[in-house]
Amino acid sequence: MNTTKARITSIDMLRGIVMVLMALDHVRDYFHYDAYFFDPTDLTQTNPALFWTRFVTHFCAPVFVFLAGTSAFFVGHRRDKKTLSTWLLKRGVWLIFVELTIIKLAWYFKLDYASTLLQVIWILGLAMIFLAGFIHLPRKLTIALSVMIILGHNLLDGISATDTFSPVLWTFLHVFNIIQVGNINIFVGYPIIPWVFVMPLGYYFGELYLPSFDARLRVKRLWQIGIGMTVLFIVLKFVNLYGDPYFWSAQKSLSFTIMSFFNITKYPPSLMYLLITLGPAIIFLAMAEKWQGTFSSKLITIGQVPMFYYIVHIYLIHAFAVVAALLTGFSYSDMIIDVWVTMQSDLQGYGFSLGVVYLLWIVLLIGLYPVFSWYKCYKQANRDKWWLGYL
Repeated sequence: MNTTKARITSIDMLRGIVMVLMALDHVRDYFHYDAYFFDPTDLTQTNPALFWTRFVTHFCAPVFVFLAGTSAFFVGHRRDKKTLSTWLLKRGVWLIFVELTIIKLAWYFKLDYASTLLQVIWILGLAMIFLAGFIHLPRKLTIALSVMIILGHNLLDGISATDTFSPVLWTFLHVFNIIQVGNINIFVGYPIIPWVFVMPLGYYFGELYLPSFDARLRVKRLWQIGIGMTVLFIVLKFVNLYGDPYFWSAQKSLSFTIMSFFNITKYPPSLMYLLITLGPAIIFLAMAEKWQGTFSSKLITIGQVPMFYYIVHIYLIHAFAVVAALLTGFSYSDMIIDVWVTMQSDLQGYGFSLGVVYLLWIVLLIGLYPVFSWYKCYKQANRDKWWLGYL
């Protein structure tokens, strides 16, 4: 396999893996009995199978945001910076619009704006808008600023929204919270800091994949970066002083102590969270440089249609959840969501075992794969249709 092809396929493969894992998380949200009673990372109530099911899905958002920056680098390599900025601005605004309309409808099954959910697509769009400006700053300044904020933003953890002159602004910046703006409740799941500073690092990460960059040196650098981030996580987590609001502690058993060690904060993403997700993801890129095979090709296919996959799988999961609710004694209205499905108190008592969740996840992926494969071929055969670039 030539360098260019290996480079593209390894990145698409990684994206495909995290998208598959993302579907597992969403199936769990809509179908798991315990999801309506407690968080899977709550060590006082969870179990190892449930905890690690949730842990592996932590990789999704950081890899999405990071690789979106890398994809922007590939686009920019073929264009001047002004053209790239325009592309990023258009793409960013479009993604925020999609979050507030198409994806909102998928999660809620209603389109009123009494409540609004800002999740990963929103932050991808906002990060692209920021990146449109970052690319005009000196490279070293952008990297230094991004690293500094990612390393240091946990110093802000002790500042609550009510401690600031503008609770609404501070929530958007660095708090996982529901805020009220006028008559609208806004659920800020993905605040600005540090998410928008992950994408610029992904952007300059793309330099490793320039045609002029030696393939063997690239793999070496990938190993160095990935292992370095993972080791930094282990060291900082072990000393238990900084990097995550949650400190680990000895538990009732070794397995739960290990779970405590890897219990990391996603909302907003702590330094520990980003290190232990992006570090192993970069290690994977080092290993997958020349991987081939049927299973790999299927992951690559999924990784090449991310937006289409994201939209379709949410609608289908929610639709089947409605059917499951009706078949188990609940009503259609119980699946019309107000904020987030697991916060729907009327759904307590609904759901299935974790084993059933995994079965539904596998059936979903097998059933939808031909659709994703068709769409990939359709995009490739219709490159003249500009609108396909937004889906």
